[in-house]
Amino acid sequence: MSTTTQTTTTPIAHERVGWRAWAALAVLMLPVLLVSIDNTILNFALPAIARDLEPTAAEQLWIIDAYSLVLAGLLVTMGSFGDRFGRRRLLLIGAVGFTAVSVLAAFAPTAGWLIAARAGMGLFGATLMPSTMSLLRSIFPNRDQRRIAVAVWAGMFSAGGALGPIVGGFLIEHFPWQSVFLLAVPMLVLLLVLAPFLVAESRDPHPGRIDVASIVLSMLALGPVAYGIKEIAVHGAAGVLPLAIGGMFGWLFVRRQRRMAQPMLDMSLFRRAAFSGSLLVNLFSVIAMVGFLYFVSQHLQMIVGLSPIEAGLALLPGAVTSIAGGFAVTPIARRVRASVVIPVALVLSFAAYLIVAFAGAHDVGMLVVGFALLGAGIGAAETVSGELILANAPVEKAGAASAVSETAYELGAVLGTSILGGILTAWYRGALVVPDGVPAELAAHAQETLAGAVNAAQTIGGTTGDALQAAAAAAFDGGVTVTSLIGAGLVVLAMAIAATTLGGRRDRAPR
Repeated sequence: MSTTTQTTTTPIAHERVGWRAWAALAVLMLPVLLVSIDNTILNFALPAIARDLEPTAAEQLWIIDAYSLVLAGLLVTMGSFGDRFGRRRLLLIGAVGFTAVSVLAAFAPTAGWLIAARAGMGLFGATLMPSTMSLLRSIFPNRDQRRIAVAVWAGMFSAGGALGPIVGGFLIEHFPWQSVFLLAVPMLVLLLVLAPFLVAESRDPHPGRIDVASIVLSMLALGPVAYGIKEIAVHGAAGVLPLAIGGMFGWLFVRRQRRMAQPMLDMSLFRRAAFSGSLLVNLFSVIAMVGFLYFVSQHLQMIVGLSPIEAGLALLPGAVTSIAGGFAVTPIARRVRASVVIPVALVLSFAAYLIVAFAGAHDVGMLVVGFALLGAGIGAAETVSGELILANAPVEKAGAASAVSETAYELGAVLGTSILGGILTAWYRGALVVPDGVPAELAAHAQETLAGAVNAAQTIGGTTGDALQAAAAAAFDGGVTVTSLIGAGLVVLAMAIAATTLGGRRDRAPR
């Protein structure tokens, strides 16, 4: 078993590593792929879970949200713990915990049990993601090699989100819903076997004391902010209070960090334009990616009529181009400034949204092409920005910096569904004209969601059912057009941020 511990703050910046490091990278991609798949896979299992456990409407929402809210609230804390106690150690602890809780989720007898298990998965998931990215900083001291490693990391994260529908569709069509949770077991068992031999330990050699107040403040800030964002998108003003509470605790957290000699999170990192700019590029890129997945997966299944597997396969080219974009941009990023590379890459994502907005979502071919372009652009942009985040953080604080990066990813996933999904839902509800002859109860279900309209149309059948299905499709696709234009605007915002904040070149990572 490898017992090497990297605690030095001055690695040899140009030292190139061999096969062992690349094998370690392959092992670290297992939890990255798993956690990103988990962000989208549960949507396919939810109908079967609802039939089996009979959750209330509120419980059904918490089955989805408990994971992401706990994960977002704990990322900075767990990143700091990794810096202090060892990033590999935290990764292995997280893998054991995630595996155990996933088994508990698979055999949940009640909805409340499943919600608690999902929260536990969020807790241990928060130990996995920052550890994987921060370990790249110590495994690959050579920046050119690290760019490739980050390309793999970003590609796996994006690919996991796109593969979630494919994996989920396959499992639900062939196995009980419990298989969605048991997927974690073989992946993380393999990690637990291989990581101790291939991944060297690393930590901050001078971590300072544990500050419980900072830990509590970070959790009280991030959790309510993520929850408030979701509530504002769905219920409007109801989300203002938790957002304000989170903002207040966030302010207290920042003030405390600035006053500490050895803070949990070095706030001076945010004064570096390349660090803050890269975080915002990642945030808006993930919003654009997740928002696109939100409406395209519904359109392909509920309007076009594809099965879950067929819909997932239609999104496969986007997963492939996301990985390919990250690899293709790596040699370019060595020679061209990020302020040029990222905006040029995001032109592809901008074009993707315009294709959907003006060609219309009814054309499946255009949706496939659009997602492929979106994946290529965002895969390239996130590779460059992700490497800049690591390069602009001292190696001993890699865990905390990676946790901030992961928080941007998770908030982007929350915002993508909440903002773009909320706008699409609001447009759909306002635009749907229920045909005459639809019973009031079914009409109310149709007004709520596209799924409700499709189920109502199937229940009614005949000419009236067909008319309701057509009206719902028209209303939904009208919302897709509006949402696509907003998504294009978010991509333009990311391009502008990159062009104005990432102008300098950093050939050496700071010590």
